[in-house]
Amino acid sequence: MSGAGSPSVAADGRGLRVAVVAASWHDAVMDGLLDGARRGLAECGVEDPLVVRVPGTVELSVACARLAPAHDALVALGVVVRGGTPHFDYVCQSATAGLTDVAVRTGVPVGFGVLTCDDDAQALDRAGLPGSREDKGHEAAVAAVAAAVTLRDLGARAPLPTADRQDG
Repeated sequence: MSGAGSPSVAADGRGLRVAVVAASWHDAVMDGLLDGARRGLAECGVEDPLVVRVPGTVELSVACARLAPAHDALVALGVVVRGGTPHFDYVCQSATAGLTDVAVRTGVPVGFGVLTCDDDAQALDRAGLPGSREDKGHEAAVAAVAAAVTLRDLGARAPLPTADRQDG
């Protein structure tokens, strides 16, 4: 949970190509997350981000993998609310592992805006809506841009040097 100890992040993302991939479940929460992401990107100077909707949170990873080669940063938005079955655990694990894999494999940062909540009230409180305590869409977008700027500045898109090897 955000709050005490959370960093103040700002980045100049002018010129970056950013895509936002958003799940379709929980309309009110998703509307808040998307609005927050758009606001965060605008504050960073990102113009015309591509917004793609997918059916659910599990599909975020494959859409991000497809979009990564043409973008400098991605923002993944979804919400999973715990129910009475293990489905919650499977979806959360799949989304976390899949989005992490996309970022590590492609070198394109993925802002993680997937809410994993025990109930609808927790999701609404993190959605950036009027009365919400947190704005996870905004946080995910700004984090993705800040990471992309850092990687650009480090030249991280180039292969990392390998240690000298002695073959033979």
